Amino acid sequence: MTLRDCIAAILACRRPREETVPGYRRAAVLLPLYEAEAGPHFVLTKRTERVPTHKGQISFPGGGFQDGDGDLLGTALRETEEEIGLRRGDVDVVGALDDTVTAASSHVVRPFVGFIPHPYPFRLDAFEIEQLVHLPLRPLLGPNGFREEVWERDGRWHPVVFCEHDGHTVWGLTARILRQFVEIVGAPLERDGRLP
Repeated sequence: MTLRDCIAAILACRRPREETVPGYRRAAVLLPLYEAEAGPHFVLTKRTERVPTHKGQISFPGGGFQDGDGDLLGTALRETEEEIGLRRGDVDVVGALDDTVTAASSHVVRPFVGFIPHPYPFRLDAFEIEQLVHLPLRPLLGPNGFREEVWERDGRWHPVVFCEHDGHTVWGLTARILRQFVEIVGAPLERDGRLP
């Protein structure tokens, strides 16, 4: 069984949790995944300093739902193509993770997992995306893969998740989604000896 088939089977065995928060906007992201000698890698984006929100942060391609998208998967694929030039026909979607709520921007985000060709001729939107970050799964599986800090916001304390890679700090919603992938998919792959 290929790694792609293993991940698809793991995701097919569970029903992703769906969240609804009154007043929160729907959004979706894609976790673009490819196989390399060192194992599976995610493609993330580093946002420019010109965008109105989340300046300079590292995130998955994605954004808010629009009526023309049809559904949230359509949102993830449209936004990914707009941001990094990854054509929807080149994405092999293998499943979804649980909806993730972010109070910081009042969104409920649905993450989709998709395998992509590698290497790939990405085309970055120069206004939105400064560079791509290729993040290997393997280091995230160790005991030091993630860390948490507790931050105060609007008089309440919240845990904030972080992970580090190659001089980049991934934090907040994106780190929470990565940790969810590790818990749901990465841990079983490692346990069953499916990772290099």
